[in-house]
Amino acid sequence: MRIDGTVTTRKVDIRLYTYAGKRLLAAARVYQGQTTNFRTPGGGFAPVFQV
Repeated sequence: MRIDGTVTTRKVDIRLYTYAGKRLLAAARVYQGQTTNFRTPGGGFAPVFQV
């Protein structure tokens, strides 16, 4: 990921929420460190695209 012109490494947490065997939604968060907080520059919720 490039933040303010600098290439940095971030972690991604991807979750698929299901009910009765059907997918309801997909959510992703980008973070740094050991916890998925929203204070990380470039972090927070991220779009999920189905390919």
